[in-house]
Amino acid sequence: MKLLESFQIGSLKLANRVVMAPMTRSRADQQGRVGPLHVRYYTQRASAGLIVTEATNVSRDAIGSPLTPGLFDEEQVATWRSVTDAVHAAGGRIFAQLWHTGRVGHSLVRGGVLPVAPSAIRIEGQLHFTASGMKEYETPRALSTEEVRAAVGDFRSAARHAKQAGFDGVELHGAFGYLPNQFLVDGANQRTDEYGGSVENRCRFVLEVMEGLVAEWDSERVGIKLSPTIPFNGMMDSDPRALFGHLITRLNELPLAYLHLMQGLFPLDKLPSWPKDALATFGPLYRGTLITNGGYDRDRAEQVLKEGRAQLVSFGAPYVANPDLVTRFAKGAALARPDRATMYGGGEKGFTDYPALAE
Repeated sequence: MKLLESFQIGSLKLANRVVMAPMTRSRADQQGRVGPLHVRYYTQRASAGLIVTEATNVSRDAIGSPLTPGLFDEEQVATWRSVTDAVHAAGGRIFAQLWHTGRVGHSLVRGGVLPVAPSAIRIEGQLHFTASGMKEYETPRALSTEEVRAAVGDFRSAARHAKQAGFDGVELHGAFGYLPNQFLVDGANQRTDEYGGSVENRCRFVLEVMEGLVAEWDSERVGIKLSPTIPFNGMMDSDPRALFGHLITRLNELPLAYLHLMQGLFPLDKLPSWPKDALATFGPLYRGTLITNGGYDRDRAEQVLKEGRAQLVSFGAPYVANPDLVTRFAKGAALARPDRATMYGGGEKGFTDYPALAE
């Protein structure tokens, strides 16, 4: 089975081609520190070829959701170190996913401070999770050019902290409507400086961030996650083929570990000009290692690997309820179903209490 074959990313050998996708679980403390439950959670899943952590804030201003971890101070670094040490002791590999939520946040989560974004354009038709319940999105404050450049530096600083915390690499969360994604699409970015307007300018923020991450790490220890055909969080673009075609072509110039490409998770009937298969459309443009993500089961994942359309497959929800997902794939065992009510927030229940097959 190709899913169970080892794979090499630069100098990093993965035990198999199964990747644990990043998933926000909202179980950090108020200071953005992870704890013993996180050590257990990630160690339970260390048989994955690669773990990509839950999205992790690169600065205080990056925070948009409650109880999410950070990598912007020394205490956060120290607590993440306990996670990476435990995962490595269990034979696993782990990347930190670096996150800035941009306008996908709320002032109730940010001490009364409005979220920031490329442009002062609010998300319509959705609600945001806060400690006070679901709330309508606010109109964000547009970043100045100087603040944009500072945000680029925040990502680089977080990458440096990730190395200090013992991670094997980092992944930029450039997908699902968060700040890098907001800079990319013309529905959220209406800037008139060098970070807005043309496709080249709208890609500038992401490319500058990626160059900074690569500068902090050895070759092939930096990845990026993109979602070219997911309109969630108001990620509308007039020409995603041209936008992401340009970006991915430019990413080929960097010595990256991988491109983590999300398939469309939402109906695109009302967007007839958008590609229906992100992997088929954009995958061939990338010359390096491809991770594909989005609703895969074991058989579909095996098929996409055998066809050579991707080299690794990441799994999100299946890893919530199946800490031994690799073993279950190997044995053809049934998968447990996650409890949606305990997905976000709380303690051990719905986090570390899902049993492995042997239990």
